[in-house]
Amino acid sequence: MIRLLAALFLATAAIAADRPNILWLTSEDNGPHYGCYGDKYAVTPNIDAIAARGMRFNRAWSNAPVCAPARTCLISGRWAPADGAEHMRSLVPMPAAHKMYAQILREAGYYCTNNSKEDYNLDRAEVNGKDPVWDESSGKAHWKNHASGQPFFAIFNDQITHESQIRRRPHTLIHDPAKAPVPPFHPDTPEVRHDWAQYYDNITTMDTGVGKKLAELEAAGLADDTIIMLYGDHGAGMPRFKRWPYNTGLQVGLIMYFPEKWKHLAPKGYAPGAASDELVQFIDLAPTLLSIAGVKPPAFMQGRAICGSHPAAAPNNFIHGFRGRARELVGCRTDQQRGVPMGTVP
Repeated sequence: MIRLLAALFLATAAIAADRPNILWLTSEDNGPHYGCYGDKYAVTPNIDAIAARGMRFNRAWSNAPVCAPARTCLISGRWAPADGAEHMRSLVPMPAAHKMYAQILREAGYYCTNNSKEDYNLDRAEVNGKDPVWDESSGKAHWKNHASGQPFFAIFNDQITHESQIRRRPHTLIHDPAKAPVPPFHPDTPEVRHDWAQYYDNITTMDTGVGKKLAELEAAGLADDTIIMLYGDHGAGMPRFKRWPYNTGLQVGLIMYFPEKWKHLAPKGYAPGAASDELVQFIDLAPTLLSIAGVKPPAFMQGRAICGSHPAAAPNNFIHGFRGRARELVGCRTDQQRGVPMGTVP
C-alpha cells in the first residue's frame, strides 16, 4: 500500500511539474479604468505593460456588483443564486458534491495560496480538521513557499482601491481633480471631483503593487513559466457603480498574459496587445483556470472555459448580472434584481 501511494504521489508530481504556474492579481471596487482600456485620465503603466504583452477583454463582467456574491461566483464557477448564496455575506453550506476550484487544483498537484481576502458566501466543510481549499490563505500567503518543481496558483488581492479608501483624508492628490471624468449622473462639485481623483490615485497605487509582483516573478526566474490574469472584483466604489447591476457596477477589466511556452493554452486570437470582444463573466474564470491547468472542469460548474486544454465548444451568447441583499442587515431587506448587461461603461 505504501509503495502504491508513493507511486501515485510521484505520478501526480510528474504531471503537475509540466503545468504552468498561474498568478491572479486582483483588486477591489474598480472597473476598467486603466490606460490600456483607453482611459486617458488613468496612470497605470504596469497594467498597461501586461496588456501590451497579452490580451485584454473588452466585455468582461462580474456577475454581481458587490464583493461577497461576486467572489462566490468566482470560487465556485456557479451562479451564486443557484446555491442560495446571492445575498451579501449570507454564509450557506456548500453543496456536498461540489468543490471550490482551489481544492481541485490542489488535488491536481498545485500549491494554492490566497493573499488574503476570501469573503465567500459558501461555507465549506473541513477535511480532517483542515481547510481543503487553500494551502495558505492569509496576509502572508505567497507562492514562494511551494515545493521545488511544484506548480503554483497564487492570488494577491489589493484593497487600496476599495471604496473605503476613496474618501480617506488627508490625501494629497496626484490626479488633477479639474480633469476628473465626472459621470453625467454625479453632481459636478469640488467634493465629487476630489473623490474621483482620489479613486484614480488609488488605482495608480495599486498599479505600483502590480509592478512589484511582476518584479518578484522576474527575480525568481519564473516569469517565462507563469500565466498572469488581472481583474477587479466589480465596478467602482462610487454611487450607481458598486452594488448596482448596471454596466457601471458589473463591467471589469480583465487581462491575460501567456508566456511563449504556454501560448497554446491561450484564448483564440491571442497575440501581444490583442483585444477580445468575447463575452466573459466571473463564473467562467474557475473552469478557465482548471482548463489552463490541464484539468477538465467538473459538470457542476455552470461557467465555460474560454481557453486551456478543455475549452468550451461555444461562446457565451449572453452574460448575466444579479443583485440580492447588498449591504443591509440580514432579514431587513431582500432584492431580486437581474440583468443582461451589454455595452461598455460610459
